[in-house]
Amino acid sequence: MSRVSITYENHIAFVRLTRSDKMNAVDQEMIDAVIAAGNEVAASEARCVVLSGEGKAFCAGIDISGLSGMIGKDPAELLMPRSHGNGTTNQWQEVAMVWSRMEIPVIAAIHGVCFGAGMQLALGADIRIAAPDAKFAVMEMKWGIVPDMGGMVLLPKLVRSDVLRRLTYTAEPIGTAQAERWGLVTEVAEDPLAAATALAEVIAGKSPSAIRAAKRLISLAEVAGEAAVLEAESREQAELLGKPHQMEVVAAEFGKRPAVFK
Repeated sequence: MSRVSITYENHIAFVRLTRSDKMNAVDQEMIDAVIAAGNEVAASEARCVVLSGEGKAFCAGIDISGLSGMIGKDPAELLMPRSHGNGTTNQWQEVAMVWSRMEIPVIAAIHGVCFGAGMQLALGADIRIAAPDAKFAVMEMKWGIVPDMGGMVLLPKLVRSDVLRRLTYTAEPIGTAQAERWGLVTEVAEDPLAAATALAEVIAGKSPSAIRAAKRLISLAEVAGEAAVLEAESREQAELLGKPHQMEVVAAEFGKRPAVFK
């Protein structure tokens, strides 16, 4: 794919935006490539994903010139059909939501600018590691429009309502330090890709079935009520402990710890 590269190493899928001459700005070809990459990784044996951008930036946002085919068309006919995500998203929303729905953890390694569509793509990751000098912005208000690529599903899970409103109303870029304080950035690293890779290696070394179960539980806990989450906890744990020899593995691991932890 000319806009995205995918490589696999040590059970990690490395997905990299490769339109560096345009700071990885999103055009129609990029939309198609990102969605295709998500579908490929979802069907692979990968245990973790690292998302990154080639060149000077993670993603500068939508390339308006690359979407000129929209001019003159009915916006509702373009935006309202639920063409992706099993009938839940349009193609623009799927750019972020394909990663949010991924059964395995996704880590975004962010450098340079992370604006608009790029910001929403990064929000689709479970974890965001950013360079100290990265910049973030919900840019849509600059063009007189609203975030519509999954941002209004993903942002409220990370930031307070007042922060969400400030980001959306102003379209002002913020630095990594502020983004971390507000909950948009998980951690800061001089080399985000190296840090993301190291973290992915740790995750990929854990039980794949337990990691997938944990992601399902966390996703449910963010939206469901207490009773549903408690039931899901029990169901996931019962299924994990019901695997051959899993109880012996747990008992052996606990046996290595001081008695106070038993």
